[in-house]
Amino acid sequence: MNWSGAMFRFPLTESSLKWYLEGANNTENPEVYIYKAVDTETGECIGHISLGGFSQKNKSARISRVLVGDTAARGKGYCTAMIKEVSRIGFEELGLHRISLGVYDFNKSAIRCYQKAGYSIEGVHRDILQYKEGEYWSLVEMSMLENEWKKLPEAIAHA
Repeated sequence: MNWSGAMFRFPLTESSLKWYLEGANNTENPEVYIYKAVDTETGECIGHISLGGFSQKNKSARISRVLVGDTAARGKGYCTAMIKEVSRIGFEELGLHRISLGVYDFNKSAIRCYQKAGYSIEGVHRDILQYKEGEYWSLVEMSMLENEWKKLPEAIAHA
């Protein structure tokens, strides 16, 4: 739930993943771009990220389903590199004006990662999801605009 929202049910099945991948990465009519993150030294797949929710009119999209799967790989900068690269693709290759994302407020490491990549907190949707009876999760909304991307130091903007 933390990673996929309501899109998937546990356990994941091959058919649910096939449905998710269907129509992805279509440059003619993008619904979603799905990327796997690979450690260039080991060749291991260490993560996943998607960019979807496109609005052609508003030149905007939304980052979702960010995951560094192996817990041993966490805290090593992979998430920040993934966010920077998908942002670069969005702003520089797709010509977006705005990229947003949502993260649950208890996921402090993800919030730090997104801020390190240049994203700003816009606000919080309080108690947006009832996780268990009596337990709610709040969602932190974050975004970056094209002009903010362009102002990032060269080392960050072209990671």
